[in-house]
Amino acid sequence: MTQDSTRRPPAPRVRRLTLADFRSYAALDCRIEAPLVALFGENGAGKTNILEALSLFSPGRGLRRAELSECARRGGAGGFAASVEIETERATTQLGHGLTMEGERVFRIDRAPAASARAFADRIRVLWLTPAMDGLFAGPAGDRRRFLDRLALGVDADHGARANKLERALRNRNRLLEQGAADRRWLDAAEQEIAALSVAVAAARRETVSRLSALIAEGRDDVSPFPWADIAIEGELEKRLAQEPALAVEEWHRAELAAMRRRDAAAGRTLTGPQASDLAVRHGPKNEAARACSTGEQKALLMGLTLAHARLVAAMTGLAPLVLLDEVAAHFDAKRREALFQELETLGGQIWMTGADPLLFASLQGRAEILRVTPGKVEGP
Repeated sequence: MTQDSTRRPPAPRVRRLTLADFRSYAALDCRIEAPLVALFGENGAGKTNILEALSLFSPGRGLRRAELSECARRGGAGGFAASVEIETERATTQLGHGLTMEGERVFRIDRAPAASARAFADRIRVLWLTPAMDGLFAGPAGDRRRFLDRLALGVDADHGARANKLERALRNRNRLLEQGAADRRWLDAAEQEIAALSVAVAAARRETVSRLSALIAEGRDDVSPFPWADIAIEGELEKRLAQEPALAVEEWHRAELAAMRRRDAAAGRTLTGPQASDLAVRHGPKNEAARACSTGEQKALLMGLTLAHARLVAAMTGLAPLVLLDEVAAHFDAKRREALFQELETLGGQIWMTGADPLLFASLQGRAEILRVTPGKVEGP
């Protein structure tokens, strides 16, 4: 759903965060007033743990991509709980997620059970940028595919479920090929499912990239400290979807899978499909591949892409997103850091940032809530 550009989308804000036995926190009750939140403290104090707890209000495994059992505090009972009070102009809603001692993941909205984190999407959208993503443009294609899926998930809350189903279907086909399935009907059925899911995943990615590219083009500024990105998907399905109806592409992919069974069996994996696509990114003002840019340029380019994505999420979902930026301020000099803070203030949503040195946030005095994090505690500076 696209919002009227003259009307600012609602900005859900976390007014209270409580944690129990989550990572380094036996218990935490943190109340927040400001739209910008800066957490500072020594390395290992628990700053990223707070962002991770917030990231788990989005479908998936959070910003660390950790197993949920790893989030339970060492020495605790074995599970954990996290809760936020989300305030909008209209109402306050309590959202909760956790892991029971028996290993069951649970979700609640206003204390009533919810099926999954997907149920939170109508109330909050969560985006993040972490130091682990610094090498995104020069790293393996799999990292860029995960990033691409996070972009799509920001605007389409059902994308994660489709992508997960595709992964399971691919594993099933690989197992059938490895076993040399005697009854080809099993493979036929598996490939029919894969073809349908592959086209759905590829179409969602393509739609997101198309809309994000259009938004970037509208606000293009060649002298911005955060350069605009030229982005495109490199993949056979995505290429065909630009030229043919989805049903025709689905049928082509099904036939391709059937024809390549011997090759895929030898490789031990399915070699064609959205699981082999890549996200191509270029530094727009320089017209140069992002992977060939300097480390500083890549970080600024990634930040520019993150800011553009946050605006796209607000425009398409009607909710200004909660944005989590881990150790982001240390990447930039004072001039670019101030430019970043000004950009963040224009997004409309709540921003949570972390940094080791409180001086990184000195210019935010009076503009943000600046909190000191020590092991197990969060308090005023």
